[in-house]
Amino acid sequence: MTRITRWFKHYWFELVLVLPMTAYILGFTIVPIMRTIIMGFQDPLTGRFSFSTYIALFNKPAFMQSIFNTFFIAIIELVIQLILAFWIALILEQKFKGRGLIRSLVLMPMGVPTLVSGVIAMYIFGTSGYLNELLYRFGLKIPIQWLAGGMRALFVVAVADTWKVLPTMVLLLLAGLESIPRDIYEAASIDGADKRYTFWHITIPIVMPTITMAVLMRAVDVFRIFELPQVLVGTSTPFVATFAYQEYSNNNLNSSGAASTVLLGMILLFTFLWIKFVDKGRGLGIAN
Repeated sequence: MTRITRWFKHYWFELVLVLPMTAYILGFTIVPIMRTIIMGFQDPLTGRFSFSTYIALFNKPAFMQSIFNTFFIAIIELVIQLILAFWIALILEQKFKGRGLIRSLVLMPMGVPTLVSGVIAMYIFGTSGYLNELLYRFGLKIPIQWLAGGMRALFVVAVADTWKVLPTMVLLLLAGLESIPRDIYEAASIDGADKRYTFWHITIPIVMPTITMAVLMRAVDVFRIFELPQVLVGTSTPFVATFAYQEYSNNNLNSSGAASTVLLGMILLFTFLWIKFVDKGRGLGIAN
């Protein structure tokens, strides 16, 4: 009996348990991703291997604009959300009267569907929305077209998405903060460490695995942001995900596959840069 045969005989039950999930991942994740990548490198007419789809794609101003918009809103959102979420998590970690109620209110947007949050943003930032009404009462005579495209539209999408997903980051960071033993802070206080030193040299290093997990989870979501731009700005402010969807709707399957592959590359690039230059392997336990 060979070693492989003995291994299968010993672990056959575990293999049976893992097989359904393996088939699901292969059938609904790996195979579609590989098929999408292959479509991007196929000539739309002949089906042969070609870079023609990518050449045509990168010559489209709308696609180049979508790359800029996606990168811009991803970086802005991640910075703002990380700072706000960490600040809120530090507050919610403290013991004060009504902490349970405040925590419930902070986490409430998690239960709001994305499309509903987009509609709420339209009520606020629409031409006759609440924000323009407030500005009008302060003396502004001309309503601002917040959703007409450009940087204003990016601002609206960033605000709406931040409101919707900020509780997720707060919850993750709060769990990381509450997992820190109190003895560490007591020992640092006895040694004369002030709050600033304790924060940067104790709290941040210990919580870095949680920060990395939260940032990477949010990065995947914000790079492939789709529902909010579709509801709020449509095609006036393209993102890579919405551009790929529009190409698919127009039956440009190869172009849609290429755009989706570029989006995947953007996510992988950000993940690599974060782990290499920010996390430096500490959050994943691979530091030297």
